[in-house]
Amino acid sequence: MDIVFFLYLLLLFLTLYILSNHFLHKLRKLPPSPFPCLPLIGHLYLLKSPFHEALYQVSKRYGSVVSLQLGSRPILLVSSPSIIDECLRKNDIVFANRPHFLFGKYFGYNYTSMAWSSYGEHWRNLRKISIVELLSCQSIQMLAHVRIEEVHKLIVKLYKSSLENPNKIVDMKATLFELTYNIMTRMIMGRIYYGEKVTSLEEAKSFEEIVKSTANIKEKASLLDFLPLMRFFGLKNVEPKLKDIQMKRDEFMQRLVEEHRRTMSNDGNESKKRKSVIEVLLDLHEKDPEYYNDELIRNLILVRNIYICVIITI
Repeated sequence: MDIVFFLYLLLLFLTLYILSNHFLHKLRKLPPSPFPCLPLIGHLYLLKSPFHEALYQVSKRYGSVVSLQLGSRPILLVSSPSIIDECLRKNDIVFANRPHFLFGKYFGYNYTSMAWSSYGEHWRNLRKISIVELLSCQSIQMLAHVRIEEVHKLIVKLYKSSLENPNKIVDMKATLFELTYNIMTRMIMGRIYYGEKVTSLEEAKSFEEIVKSTANIKEKASLLDFLPLMRFFGLKNVEPKLKDIQMKRDEFMQRLVEEHRRTMSNDGNESKKRKSVIEVLLDLHEKDPEYYNDELIRNLILVRNIYICVIITI
């Protein structure tokens, strides 16, 4: 009898919650929202694999602007080119701030890296550094030899492999990942960590472990971002793991910074035509050590290494 009564109360609570949430949504004049919006999970029940097709079906049914509640996060789904243009160009400052996700807290130095910082003077400075010093046409052209050499090495490797075993099937996904990986790490840190002729096997292994650990924790951290209560149901160790990974990432990058600093000091700080990202940032440190401190240098380096972690999960 008690169980039946409890079930009735639970059903009544769910009904009242769904109806009140639905009417409040209308009173606040928000965009259309799928009904019902369930407690705790919101509209997550609508998102099935593949993700993009699920979003397409939602927009097809409810319109080009849809309000979704994904767990604890309110989401605006926009699928009209004209409205997207209005959001991202005409009202770009309104939509410029970043959500506070766990990756931004631990890997973004408490939301101060360029990828996670909200719009403001700090973000504009980081963007200026990236565009002018790191991603300008001149900077990219200076490192063109890295891309040429790595592509040449890949072509030679594939050619030799075809001669040795003409019927061998090549895993192009893994091969192209290795190519992209080595180009990025050479441009950023001046060395490779995959394939033949790695600079240091121990260092390469350490870097690979950091990248894999980051990729492996990504899904669990994303789940906590939308369903915080999951930390009480088996995901309580996610944040300590994020702290541990970030500590290892920081230590690894600081060793590289110190090594490049010693090398540049031994060379008498002579200007080079071909500089890695770390060397460019260390030059800026010499001009303004207070602003371009080691944390900012690691910050900018790690932002670029996040792309490698994204690539490994594709």
